[in-house]
Amino acid sequence: IEELKRINRNYQTEIKYLISGDRYDGKEDFAVVLQPFFHYSFIPQTGTDTSFFSVDCFHLSERTHAEMAIALWNNMLEPVGRKQDYNNFTHDRAKIHCPSEASPFIFTKGNSQPELPKTTCSTPLPVWVPVVVGLVSLLAGIIMCWLIMSVVHYDIVYGYENCFLQ
Repeated sequence: IEELKRINRNYQTEIKYLISGDRYDGKEDFAVVLQPFFHYSFIPQTGTDTSFFSVDCFHLSERTHAEMAIALWNNMLEPVGRKQDYNNFTHDRAKIHCPSEASPFIFTKGNSQPELPKTTCSTPLPVWVPVVVGLVSLLAGIIMCWLIMSVVHYDIVYGYENCFLQ
């Protein structure tokens, strides 16, 4: 069973890696979203409720499929980054969430992020202005360095007392 847990963790890590890239971003009609409702779910080792399994004790029962369907549905109605990553396996139909009027959609990476405030400049600058300002600043810096180096050189060659013509 430890080997199955390790394989499952590796599989989940690879799925997160595949989805976390920008491979599926920027599409208006397609999105890939990890639904982590089953990530931290576990089956108790003692006192296992056999109603979660079918008659062959291997496959999942109708009840389990219903519980996972509810968890998946609820996960799709939660924003990316704030999804429930465990499942409370209780036989309760009241835990089914409905879309709200504020968010009547299935959440994706694109619609889960809060919109950034749009900044507008009252006086847009032409593209060449920052370039000219940068070049003038560079030229002023070069001239200042040349002046300082000239004074230092004059002081070394002629001495400090002759530096400033009196």
